[in-house]
Amino acid sequence: MTQPPAPDLAPGAHRRLFGHLPDGRAVAAVTLVNARGMSATILAYGATLQSLVVPDREGALADVTLGHAGLGGYLANAAFFGSSVGRVANRIAGGRFVLDGAEYRVPCNNGAHALHGGPQGFDRMLWEVAEIAAAPLPRVVMTHVSPDGDQGFPGELRVTASYGLGDDGTLAIDYTATTDAPTIVNMTNHAYWNLAGEGAASGAMDHELMIPAETFLPTDAGAIPTGAFAPVSGTPFDFRRPRVIGARVDDTAHPQIAIGRGYDHNWVVARGRSAAPRLVARLVHPASGRSLAVHSTEPGVQFYSGNFLDGTATGKTGKPYRRGDGVALEPQMFPDTPNRPAFGAIRLAPGETYRHAIRFIFGVAD
Repeated sequence: MTQPPAPDLAPGAHRRLFGHLPDGRAVAAVTLVNARGMSATILAYGATLQSLVVPDREGALADVTLGHAGLGGYLANAAFFGSSVGRVANRIAGGRFVLDGAEYRVPCNNGAHALHGGPQGFDRMLWEVAEIAAAPLPRVVMTHVSPDGDQGFPGELRVTASYGLGDDGTLAIDYTATTDAPTIVNMTNHAYWNLAGEGAASGAMDHELMIPAETFLPTDAGAIPTGAFAPVSGTPFDFRRPRVIGARVDDTAHPQIAIGRGYDHNWVVARGRSAAPRLVARLVHPASGRSLAVHSTEPGVQFYSGNFLDGTATGKTGKPYRRGDGVALEPQMFPDTPNRPAFGAIRLAPGETYRHAIRFIFGVAD
């Protein structure tokens, strides 16, 4: 079982050096610790959640998010472990979109499509640590300025990522953005979870998952939504009641499972954003009792069952990550929304503020 990286830290917020980029710039790590001994470590590189240590039903602590022990792992791999991704999370078909009558192109870094903002998205940027606070709850705020034309997107975008850790077991992540010209924004956090503990031999396929969605978005072979809102009823995509992930992840009799080698789809929890975070998914590890409820103000959640983890990335315990060793639950607006008017809109104009509130709420299941 993974042990806490710094079990002697007192409640509060603690900054340290995590490493240096090839150009010599220092990368800070900020560890937030609550009164229960739970801790979250956030890196300035990618505004990345590097570690999240939580207790099980017996009080034993374990790090439950996948990631690397050193900066080199993040530089060498593009699995988005815990990263803040943007400007636009998920895929843009063909790396192109039209905004206000003008066509824009984003570099394609996922076959023929753009993924998570392109090859030099927010996950690859060194963010500024703008604020660290110990009270009223441990908190860190990081900022980044994306210039006009960055990865092909219009407008200078000013982005904030705020992480706060409550004594109730809630890790609160709040993303905001403003622009000086019309652009598009759809940010999320790309943490992978294994509630048994990062590096646990069992992987995450024995976890039970619940997603309160009546429909999901089927995709083509390139993982681009077809535009349909498909009912989950009677399919392996029905998680309205808790289901063991591994029981159906290899059900290739369903063509959508065959396409993605498992789950890599967006569930439609609602058709529009909400003012306050609402439940979009709940994950439980029965053996340890650890539970995770994911709340978000966005209407969709991308569930990815770690299908393409292939052993090339090594985790914090020195174990190579393989298929199913962690699962991602990424709340967001629907994939390829700029090219699908029926999905809604992710346009951001000057004078407006983009906001996405995510709450990862940890507890112990009955």
